[in-house]
Amino acid sequence: MQKEILLTLKNASVQYGGIQALNNVTINIDEGEIVALMGPNGSGKTTTLKALFGISSLSSGEVLWQGQKVDPKPYEMVSRGITYVPQGRQVFKNLTVYENLELGGYALPNKSDVKNNIEESLKFFPALREKLSVKAGLLSGGQQQMLTIARGLISDPKVLLLDEPSLGLSPKIVKEVFEKIKEINELRKIAVVIVEHSIKSVLSVSSKVFVLSQGSIAFFGNKEELESGNVLENVFLAKK
Repeated sequence: MQKEILLTLKNASVQYGGIQALNNVTINIDEGEIVALMGPNGSGKTTTLKALFGISSLSSGEVLWQGQKVDPKPYEMVSRGITYVPQGRQVFKNLTVYENLELGGYALPNKSDVKNNIEESLKFFPALREKLSVKAGLLSGGQQQMLTIARGLISDPKVLLLDEPSLGLSPKIVKEVFEKIKEINELRKIAVVIVEHSIKSVLSVSSKVFVLSQGSIAFFGNKEELESGNVLENVFLAKK
């Protein structure tokens, strides 16, 4: 049975001033899959996520949601079923863990759904249940990263965009984070797009891989095809 294409970035280009950040990039995200976005610094990975979510404006190209062209604006993309979790463990440090989770449901019209969705999210992150009344700024780095992902689930998304979930974390915590991502994908059937430098970690959970180089797609395929060639070595050497 063929999976539905949920989210598409089609022939997209993005410019920041005179700099071409993306150049004619096309990416499809199918329902229930995990997609890796890889490449060296400055290759356009984060810009791709921001373009999909409506944070970065397209100079050309378009965004499609379930096959229909949309004008991406972050609030509307959340309402459609897309959540973006930026890099850097961006929690509201002076708010409690529970208050942070509540903010993840700001776009839900029925506020009773927020409470229910918080309960569902905490099933994946039981350690956070013990910290609900604690200020988020007092959590460890790993706990803050778990909180940002948990908060991203409160709006009940169909697509989760994750930017560098391993950033600044110890190898042990990185392993736990990716285990949670895989668990969420399998149990909730949420499609996940991951921008990540930890090649081993992201390939351990991904079925489809895009490698970006200088704002363009240098490779597209599955992880077996990626690992059988010298794609990453060539891309990263070319960057140097």
